[in-house]
Amino acid sequence: QVQLVESGGGLVQAGGSLRLSCAATGSIFRIADMAWYRRAPGKQRELVAAISRGGATNYANSVLGRFTISRENAKNTAYLQMNKLKPEDTAVYYCDAETAVRGYWGQGTQVTVSS
Repeated sequence: QVQLVESGGGLVQAGGSLRLSCAATGSIFRIADMAWYRRAPGKQRELVAAISRGGATNYANSVLGRFTISRENAKNTAYLQMNKLKPEDTAVYYCDAETAVRGYWGQGTQVTVSS
């Protein structure tokens, strides 16, 4: 089992920055890829950014150049640095951790960007 706890969400003005953290506990040695997803009101959950255990990254086009995903394997933590935030980035952000057997989700953290 893997437990994920997200933190760092909040309210920010457009153009501002936030840094989300996702701390993993439990069977952490099994974690391969980690990712951040988001669900905006009335929309489906979408992939924001993903990172492999080796550090290879993948981003949604809408956040390219503004968001940066990273991870510290020694701390079993993934991060999402979000810069130049826009009102359309408002959503609940979820951390995902993948093992060879299944994926795990965090409880989500709210990000609200005011115009």
